[in-house]
Amino acid sequence: MATKRDFYEILGIDKKASADDIKKAYRKMAIKHHPDKNPDDPTAEEKFKEAAEAYDVLSDDNKRARYDQFGHAGLGGAAGGGAGGPSMDDIFSQFGDIFGDESPFGSFFGGGRGGGGQQRQRVRRGSDLRIKLKLDLQEIANGVEKKIKVKRHVACQTCGGNGSKNGTAVQTCQTCQGTGQTRKVVNTMLGQMVSTATCGTCNGEGKLVTDRCDVCHGEGRVLQEDVIPIKIPAGVSEGIQLSVGGKGNVPPRGGVAGDLLIVVEEEEDDDLKRDGTNVVFDLYVNFVDAALGTSVEVPTIDGRARITLEAGTQSGKILRLKGKGIKDLNGYGRGDQLIHVNVWTPKTLSSEERGILEKLRVSPNFHPRPNKSDKGFFEKMKDFFHG
Repeated sequence: MATKRDFYEILGIDKKASADDIKKAYRKMAIKHHPDKNPDDPTAEEKFKEAAEAYDVLSDDNKRARYDQFGHAGLGGAAGGGAGGPSMDDIFSQFGDIFGDESPFGSFFGGGRGGGGQQRQRVRRGSDLRIKLKLDLQEIANGVEKKIKVKRHVACQTCGGNGSKNGTAVQTCQTCQGTGQTRKVVNTMLGQMVSTATCGTCNGEGKLVTDRCDVCHGEGRVLQEDVIPIKIPAGVSEGIQLSVGGKGNVPPRGGVAGDLLIVVEEEEDDDLKRDGTNVVFDLYVNFVDAALGTSVEVPTIDGRARITLEAGTQSGKILRLKGKGIKDLNGYGRGDQLIHVNVWTPKTLSSEERGILEKLRVSPNFHPRPNKSDKGFFEKMKDFFHG
């Protein structure tokens, strides 16, 4: 699988580019690589699609923020319309209007491919669906595939989505000639001024239903419960929003579906706490085990592991299990599990226990005598963060 190029590099802009800069850059690249303008270049269509994919992400504030923070992995399939990438029709439907009706390339953007410069009907887009998805620490650490049940509007199968009886009781709007828009030309001192507006007869749909469908009652869509599989990449965190293209609602009487937006929520683990790509576990031991040394089992993301405490282990010591943490979202390895040793001091004692400890109190080995290797709290934290 080829590595995706950086979206900013594709459009030839830097990361501080404004929305207007992004739009201008995309227009320039799309015109340059349009397949109809480059019939002898077999790579032109792929470059054209690549620019459209970059614009799709960088022109959307939410997608751009996720991309800036997590790269391509943070988009969760949002860009490019899936593994096959966007089709040419998808690109014209979603972005063709940024070129305007007065495009210098006329038929390239005015009426779709081969449209002869005629006014192109704008394809309507349905609303997005937003859901919250709770993930436990193991799912976050390793990634997981989930099947999500959602209720969404889908195209009516009886009428084919146009809202008419048997899918045939529909006619082209005579006011706008099926374009969904009306044009008004005004002569001024500076020349002709052209303005467009949504057609009031068909409300921008370009067609009129003469007899409504019995199933969807003219809506062209029905509410349906779908089971949608989604792959959650390892390393996601609270609040990250993933997107599944085309799995939102379809608009009434034809158009493209919106997206399914999935907001990640982290379930708190009973034992392990997350710290970036590391996980932390507080291990409590009695001072006898700390003094004599022992072997104990600790929970990890992937099950349980046995560790050895050396004789003379001090409270506050941090043990590290390499590679037992969370996978990095951008694929930069995996974090560790940090085990924080806490020596437990009993709060209540029997008379026999008290007697034993009274004898040990005066023992020379029970007098605190820290050496240079017994670092204090600040030195331990400094070692942890820097080394």
